[in-house]
Amino acid sequence: MIYKKLFVSFFLLLYISLCASSEVQLIKKQNSDSNTTLLVIGGIHGDEPGGYFAASVLATHYKILSKNLWIVPNLNKPSIQANQRGIHGDMNRKFSFLKDSDKDKKVVKEIKKIILEKNISLVLNLHDGNGFYRKEHQGNIFNPNAWGQTCVIDQNRLQQVQEFGNLDSIASIVTKNINKKLIKKHHTLGVRNTNTKFEDEAMQLSLTYFAVTNNTPAFAIETSKHLPTLSQKVFYQLLAIEEFMKIMDIDYKREFDLNEKELSKILSQYGILNINNNISLNLHDIKPYLSYIPIKSTQNVFEFSHPLGSVKKINGNFVVYIGNKRVTTLRPQYFEIMKNGGEKFDVIIDGKLNSVDFTSTFFVTDDFNIVDDSKFRVNVIGYRSNVSETGVDINLKNLDKSFSVDKSQKLYRVEFYRDGRFYAMAMAYFK
Repeated sequence: MIYKKLFVSFFLLLYISLCASSEVQLIKKQNSDSNTTLLVIGGIHGDEPGGYFAASVLATHYKILSKNLWIVPNLNKPSIQANQRGIHGDMNRKFSFLKDSDKDKKVVKEIKKIILEKNISLVLNLHDGNGFYRKEHQGNIFNPNAWGQTCVIDQNRLQQVQEFGNLDSIASIVTKNINKKLIKKHHTLGVRNTNTKFEDEAMQLSLTYFAVTNNTPAFAIETSKHLPTLSQKVFYQLLAIEEFMKIMDIDYKREFDLNEKELSKILSQYGILNINNNISLNLHDIKPYLSYIPIKSTQNVFEFSHPLGSVKKINGNFVVYIGNKRVTTLRPQYFEIMKNGGEKFDVIIDGKLNSVDFTSTFFVTDDFNIVDDSKFRVNVIGYRSNVSETGVDINLKNLDKSFSVDKSQKLYRVEFYRDGRFYAMAMAYFK
């Protein structure tokens, strides 16, 4: 029943889209009881997936019961797609001065404006770092120069009195509590104080130092790049975020048990891609390449239920990403598109008549038969016929498996055309 669950999650996307600004996707989980707000930022570096996948899980699987949580899951989207630290340079070194010609300028300007919102009480910047931080040198991986498994602060406390201004004390509490819940003993977290103002010129250009110098408490959470799985990185990121929420008295509820096994399941769910309100593609188990996708030549609208979903046009094809993961490539076939009015079509499924939404998935045990409607020409992709494929019983054996949408070869496209224009695509799933 994964299709039904993912369809429901699509409505989260509509909320995300409404809250997103032109350059920065900002997801707000708010309550009216307080102005206290935690801002969580993922994806400032595109090759640090622990941070941005943790932010996406926070956006989709946590309910905030009191106070407020704002989430920017994918700050540096082009670099995330490329799985590179920064395709236009290190974005985390652009918060002091930036040339007008810098391609990151709009994003940096907008996130700075968000950080300076008067209700922002604390900022978390999520990273993956090299090695495992230790106060004493224990080799190339475990040493004082490592960034992995740290809660990074720029100074001990803010200059002005602020509710969460004792950075060292808060970071110490967070790491102490996380270290009670380690997957492996050597995963311990430590507090790394960069003493930025006096000792680290590079960090003076960073996002957290920008926040701190504007009297907003800010921390960086760095999970180790040497952790073997993405789920482990996300596990420690979420542990840290939960500890900060406890300190801020932000009540929350999550829909899963916080452990590596459950996170692996969540991270494998890529959700739904809606194209032009005519096509709804389930990205679970989708083939790496799909041909002849009927879309417009320009101004296509791609909407994802997953906060890290994005599309990039490469060599005439549309490449679909979830975070840094290349999920599928869509080879387009350009059509004039008719507006889907939200009506239904009739289909006989296993001998029973059903009325089905045009962009939905219907489930078949033996066969299905699209009831003839003179307004539409129907094309069942993978079924060989020279005429409209209505009024005929179609079972799995009738279909060419190479045309399935999914790797399991159970999901097939049912396309509707009217007056030579594309109208909608439904999906037939054989159980």
